[in-house]
Amino acid sequence: MKIVYLGQAGLLFDTNGMRILVDPYLSDSVAENEPSKHRRTPVDGRFLDLRPDIVICTHAHGDHCDLQTLEHYFTFSSEILLLASRNAWEIVRDFGGERNNYVLFDAGTQWTEKDVLFRAVTAKHSDPSAIGVIISAEGKNYYITGDTLYSEKVFEDLPEMEFDALFLPVNGRGNNMNFPDAERFAARIDAKFTIPLHVGLLDDQTAERFICKNKIIPEIYREIKF
Repeated sequence: MKIVYLGQAGLLFDTNGMRILVDPYLSDSVAENEPSKHRRTPVDGRFLDLRPDIVICTHAHGDHCDLQTLEHYFTFSSEILLLASRNAWEIVRDFGGERNNYVLFDAGTQWTEKDVLFRAVTAKHSDPSAIGVIISAEGKNYYITGDTLYSEKVFEDLPEMEFDALFLPVNGRGNNMNFPDAERFAARIDAKFTIPLHVGLLDDQTAERFICKNKIIPEIYREIKF
């Protein structure tokens, strides 16, 4: 398993011969409507040129379901499996193409591809259809919360399992957990490793403020080493 951080909430998983993109944001489209949210790090074009097998969009906000990024991947000849929450699914399936498989991935839904199991789980966010995702592969469980607030409903709906890595937002804006609540969330999940996301690319905050045992601060465009 290889996991590369793409900035904001974007991740690239490489496992079992498959490339899996989660919430890729590789443009500066958000700044077109919100100039203060310009990219602090330029786009690395290598990641626009790759050909993903699976794309996951946890919700419809522009830094998670970015058409300027996705148009590099989805064509009428591409063969991509999309797993997307309802509002994101409505957006991305407009790319069309009979070979692409657009799967509505609401909380509670599961999908197996080769030996990788994907579970959509509850998130509490301003997009009411937002989800988190658990990726189970190579004997490990990776929990990506997606954009979410700290909510008992999130914990109630999680399957009983141990997590090898937790990826969560910490920026405290736009209906995301702030640092203290993200720290409480991480302590409750008690994953082997915790990776703070959604900070530093479109704002000037730093993940060093996030306090958690076994924390890994990811470097953009670099592999996350556990």
